[in-house]
Amino acid sequence: MNDLRGRPAVRGGALALLAATLFGISTPLVQRFGVGIGAFSTAALLYAGAAVAGALLRQPVGIEARLRRTDTGRLVAMAAFGAVIGPVALAWGLQHTSATSASLMLTLEALFTALLAWLLYRETMDGRVWTAMLLLVAGGAILVLDQGRGGEAQVWGLLAVLLATAAWGVDNTLSRALAERDPGQVVLAKAVLGAVATALLAFVFREPAPAAGNAVALLIVGAAGYGASLRFYLLAQRAFGAARTGSVFAFAPFIGAALAVALGDRSASGMMAAGSLLMLAGVVLHLAESHGHEHEHDAIEHEHAHRHDDGHHDHVHEPMPEGAHSHLHSHAPLRHSHPHVPDAHHGHRH
Repeated sequence: MNDLRGRPAVRGGALALLAATLFGISTPLVQRFGVGIGAFSTAALLYAGAAVAGALLRQPVGIEARLRRTDTGRLVAMAAFGAVIGPVALAWGLQHTSATSASLMLTLEALFTALLAWLLYRETMDGRVWTAMLLLVAGGAILVLDQGRGGEAQVWGLLAVLLATAAWGVDNTLSRALAERDPGQVVLAKAVLGAVATALLAFVFREPAPAAGNAVALLIVGAAGYGASLRFYLLAQRAFGAARTGSVFAFAPFIGAALAVALGDRSASGMMAAGSLLMLAGVVLHLAESHGHEHEHDAIEHEHAHRHDDGHHDHVHEPMPEGAHSHLHSHAPLRHSHPHVPDAHHGHRH
């Protein structure tokens, strides 16, 4: 990944695809191991596993920026949408529809994420990005229509998964402001809040205790699909913004659908293949994005992980550190031209 530092769109795309792979394979596995387990209990186990992953993935002080007390409100909101509403809705929906249809419905998370990033952060959405989003939405619509032909019995399950995508879209947008913090710390804090909240809800609603084997399996799935995946997602947001990360992350449903088919789901069809091709075209279009022009940087003081070979961090240390490190530092006003993406240093309007 180090050789991609000079190509933020490619590096961000690679991180987002890695996050998508881990999350994508988790969906059919949650359905398989969540049989007979309540939605709140399933969510609690998933985010307990994510908390373990977050604790293991934390970086030493001095390499990544620490969470601050002022981040508490945002973390609580992220946990409410992303670690309570999202996983509970998904777990319930997975027990009322097929794993393939549920995986493919998650495509719409990219739409919510991109629109919210455009509205709230004013991330650039040029013609190429809008075209990519339209391809993703068109592909998702075809896939949802295809799966919806299974009858009314699947409708409520699909609507629950749709609710999960909306909740995670809000979560993704909220997490953008914490993209410069230590991703391990963010994962740990969000996961602990979510696990505690859903465990309490499972107790209140008297859900039955899960079997030991299923519980361990869901913990492992949560560590990979919700813990490590979120860390890579946050790093991708840091590299090239929330809208683009959400668009590339939209490949996750197809990874999940492929695994569902491998596990025995036989709901594949010609419409599914057509939708998949449209989605793939959208992802490739985003990965091929190139955006560059003359722009200005205002004076700013902030803290985040950075290097001294990226063209934006030329302050002096004594001695000069090697590799990534984090500390409070200042940037003088600057005007220059180069390819860039809406990261922490490129939030200018167009």
